[in-house]
This record gives sequence, C-alpha cells and structure tokens, in this order.
Amino acid sequence: MRIENEIKLGFKDVMIRPKRSTLKSRKEVSLEREFSFIHSPYKWKGVPVMAANMDTTGTFEMAKELLKHQLITVIHKHYTIEEWAQFLQHIDASIYDHIAVSTGTGKKDTEKLQKLMTAFPDLKIICIDVANGYSEHFVNYVKAVRKLFPDKIIMGGNVVTGEMVEELLLAGADIVKVGIGPGSVCTTRVKTGVGYPQLSAIIECADAAHGLGGQIISDGGCKTPGDLAKAFGGGADFVMLGGMLAGHDESSGELIEKNGKRYKKFYGMSSETAMQKHMGGVAEYRASEGKTVEIAYRGAVEHTIRDILGGLRSACTYVGAARLKELTKRTTFIRVMEQENEVFNKEG
Repeated sequence: MRIENEIKLGFKDVMIRPKRSTLKSRKEVSLEREFSFIHSPYKWKGVPVMAANMDTTGTFEMAKELLKHQLITVIHKHYTIEEWAQFLQHIDASIYDHIAVSTGTGKKDTEKLQKLMTAFPDLKIICIDVANGYSEHFVNYVKAVRKLFPDKIIMGGNVVTGEMVEELLLAGADIVKVGIGPGSVCTTRVKTGVGYPQLSAIIECADAAHGLGGQIISDGGCKTPGDLAKAFGGGADFVMLGGMLAGHDESSGELIEKNGKRYKKFYGMSSETAMQKHMGGVAEYRASEGKTVEIAYRGAVEHTIRDILGGLRSACTYVGAARLKELTKRTTFIRVMEQENEVFNKEG
C-alpha cells in the first residue's frame, strides 16, 4: 500500500484565468480541428465533441443532428447490421467521418464488428469500449483489432493514468478514452472505491499521449459548457458527452409524464437497467455500477449543441484563443472553492 499526497483535481476545483485578447467577437473563434493519427493513415477534420456510445445518446438520430455541426456520434453497439444498413442508405457520405462503430471485447462482438466493417467498408472509426482498460486481455484485443483493421482510426479505453495511455497507443490505439467514474450515471467510484478526478486524469494522460503522437478523449464529468472548456484547456483532444445530451428528442429512452411534466429515462451502461435490457440481468459475480434517472424532457438537441459550442467559443475569447487548438496553450487554471453564485438555483 502507498499514498500519493499530491492533490488531484476535478472540473469543480478550478476556473480558467482570463487573459488579454485581441479577438473582437466569438464569431472569430474556430472550433474546428484537424488530426493525423499515430497508426491510421486517415486524417480527421471537424469539431472534436462526441456523443457517448450509450444506447440513450449514441443513436442514429443523434448522429444526423450532430453531423450538422461536424460533431462525432459514437454509435452504441446494440444496433443490428440491418438497422445500420437502413440508416446508412439514407444519409450523406460525409457521415463516415462523424460516426464511430462501438464494440466490446467478446467473441460475438468481434464477429459482429467484422461483419459490419465488411458490409460497410467506408466506416473509418472503431471504438473499443470497456469499463476497465487496465486488463491484459484488453491490451491484446486492441492489438488484434489493429491487425484486423490496419487503416482504421481506433479509439479505446477507459483508463486514467499516463503509463496505460502509452501502452494502449503502442498496442495499436490512435486515441485513448480517459475517465473512470466521473459520468453522471456512473457509480463505479462508490461501488468500488476506484477512480481519478477527471481534470488531473486529462492533464496526465494528455501529456503521455502527445509525447507519442497520440490523442485522448475526455470521457465523462462534464455538467456545463464551461467543463468542456476546462477539459480542452487541460489538454483533451476530444470531449465525450453523455448526460449533457440525454433527455432530447434524438436520445432514446422512455418518455414519461408525471404531474403534467415530461421526463426521459437515462441510465449508465453498467446499470441494472442496461444489463436487464441487453444481457438478461446482472450476472451473479458482479454488481451494477450505474444508476437510472429521469431527466426533464429537453426537446431538440440542436438548442443544447448551440449552447455548448457558444460557451466554448466564449471561453476562447476570454483567453485570446482564435482557434480551439490554442486553448490549452493559453489556459492557466486557478484553484477555487466555489464556481458560481447559487442563490437563485433552487426552486420553491
């Protein structure tokens, strides 16, 4: 046993210090980024914000809307190949740069992935997704997928420490997904005691990835547009959102009406709800590590996306970053004890 005494930080622990800026308007800020990858020969261009591959947010309907803003949707792994075919035959060719195929690491997952990539060879991005990216099995699976698909952009995770980021990049990942426990419907930290504050994880993992020419995704923990700015300021190349995109028309999930108000169900993919839906229940050797909540119905996701991207542009103007790429170089974090004046936040 050992103890690390250095304080680790989450988004709530810091704010970004403003800097002198020559920008006249938020309109002058470009959120578009272009990436080359450590393994894949493809280049990617767009706004590096992603919808998480939860079955409530990583939907085909979400992908259609996010494409309008050049965002990525990581499609959940529970669609059938027939459903994929129906979706892709009615969509613009540019969608292939803005969707990712999700897979687990089981035998059936591999078989389905191979069928899907064979049927639709224009698909470019694969997301290998497990809760615990530290296992030797996972590293070997990343190597195997790289061998099967040498030219595809492969993202994998989740991890929270630099040495594991390096191992996954060397194993064949182009992008490593960072985050254990920060999600709004994740209970891993309370069920297992395991986790890492998200901002410190980003800073450590980005440093490791960029040293090898790789990229990272900050996955989880964002509650507000300001949290995305902090993630990018800390060195994240992409930011993945779940809860912030839940509750919309494009999010799946049951619509419920209570006392004249409408809600949508949102749940973690390790929750009892998800395991009952996709695996017939919680296996006797494991515990649920996610919760199920009811989110107030929020209408079209378009309005939320505009709010998120507007906040991000505004953050860039406060530190003089004309491009999103410049934000991390112009970010100085200050430790704080409070984020906002909450006097009017409570109802009733």
